[in-house]
Amino acid sequence: MAASPADLSAALVLSPVPPADWFVVLPPAWCLLAGSVLLMLRKKRRLQPLLAIPALALLVLFDALLFAHVLENGPVTMVMGRWLPPFGIAFTADLTGALFALAGGLVALAGGIYALTDIDGEGRRYGFYPFLLLLMAGVSGAFLTGDIFNLYVWFEVLLIASFGLLVLGSERRQIDGAIKYAFLNLVATTLFLIATGYLYGIFGTLNMADIALKAAAAREWLPLMTLAALYVLAFGMKAAAFPVNFWLPASYHTPRIVVSALFAALLTKVGIYAMMRVMMTLFPLEREELSLLIAAAGAATMILGALGALAQSDLRRLLGYAVISGIGVMLAGVSLGSPGGLGGAIFYALHSMIVMTGLYLAAGVAGRLAGTFDLNGAGGLHQRSALFSGLSLMLFFAVSSLPPFSGFWPKVMVVKAALDIGAWWLAAAILLAGFLTTIAFGRVYLLAYWRPAGAGRPAGDGRIPASAMLPIAAFAALALLFGLLPEPLLAVAQSAARGLIDPAAYIRSVFPGVT
Repeated sequence: MAASPADLSAALVLSPVPPADWFVVLPPAWCLLAGSVLLMLRKKRRLQPLLAIPALALLVLFDALLFAHVLENGPVTMVMGRWLPPFGIAFTADLTGALFALAGGLVALAGGIYALTDIDGEGRRYGFYPFLLLLMAGVSGAFLTGDIFNLYVWFEVLLIASFGLLVLGSERRQIDGAIKYAFLNLVATTLFLIATGYLYGIFGTLNMADIALKAAAAREWLPLMTLAALYVLAFGMKAAAFPVNFWLPASYHTPRIVVSALFAALLTKVGIYAMMRVMMTLFPLEREELSLLIAAAGAATMILGALGALAQSDLRRLLGYAVISGIGVMLAGVSLGSPGGLGGAIFYALHSMIVMTGLYLAAGVAGRLAGTFDLNGAGGLHQRSALFSGLSLMLFFAVSSLPPFSGFWPKVMVVKAALDIGAWWLAAAILLAGFLTTIAFGRVYLLAYWRPAGAGRPAGDGRIPASAMLPIAAFAALALLFGLLPEPLLAVAQSAARGLIDPAAYIRSVFPGVT
């Protein structure tokens, strides 16, 4: 008697996968594939950028198609090996993840183009472009995964790549910065892994949608506050939040300027994204209990970052403190947890990814023109190139959150959300940090750009390559565009925030039968 075929419908996805759903897994898979090819061809120095830049352009295309798909159809889930969640590893893209992935792809493409100028033949031979693709595999995977252990895995992937990029050149100061960077990230990663092991021991699952369902059903007797506090600390260290932010200004000024730009735009934002995802989706009530602590950390982060920027004479160190100050604004939005506050944090994170990349790349050109990154020795940049001076000024206005540039509107959103609940002190901290940042970058412009170059100051290279000017001009234009026409991005950011606050659509994407 022939055995009846087994019913696999309860364990496997049996229906064909819609072609558009492949965009959920395509960004990290494509980066790993392209990075592997570049690694095999690492001795072909001239061939490296010719392959890497089109690969990064395709990554932007894949991210844009994914964003359009999610915007039209809602969150999308794909599971590995056709195994149904929570047994199969899920990739789930919602508006927040798709937005961050698209912005990350744009940053990587700009970095790849700028590296034509900043990375020499030896840097290419020792793996700049393969490391960049590996970094983007980790960043894209972190933004798109629906499994919290795989979030940890993608963190490790991007960290491995970041170590390689950090020491590219093997200079003494790079090794020193890498040691500080590695130690603090090792501590944060260990806390992340401990919290994830504890989470698995409690729930028996690592799928974030599954955990959200189980946590909501048994919140009264589970030690979720302990878990939430561990994750806040781990992600706070990753994002360089006060009081565990001292590793960033000690390391971000040491590598090549294009590497610093990639780190400033991507690595801290992965920490902020992870905090948003975990705290809003898995631990919403615990986030509310910790909101005052997160808000206080955000206020201290933004003000101390702005004060640190004011105290610096090295342009690269100054930008590191500007990154930290921006993280404080995002933490403030996370602490508020409202559509306005969280939407402002998402908008500000996207703004920061674009503007900080432009600022670091502009700092590289400024150092090339002036022959130094020291503000005390620089001068005359406006006389060297009025166009570059104007683009830099646009980026200075944007990072200071002055109208009509992109940083103005998300800060308005977060300030309004703070005032709506009576948190006037948090709104005041945001405004004070913006004022101090304006002074810090006004000082940069006056000393390095407007002040005439004096006798005895070092003379730099007077040429600005097109590969350097193009990404700076593009990001300055984006900062102006999002400031003049903020409505589309405002609407998408608020929609993304509502999806984090009410993850029902996210959960239904993973478990279609759940109501």
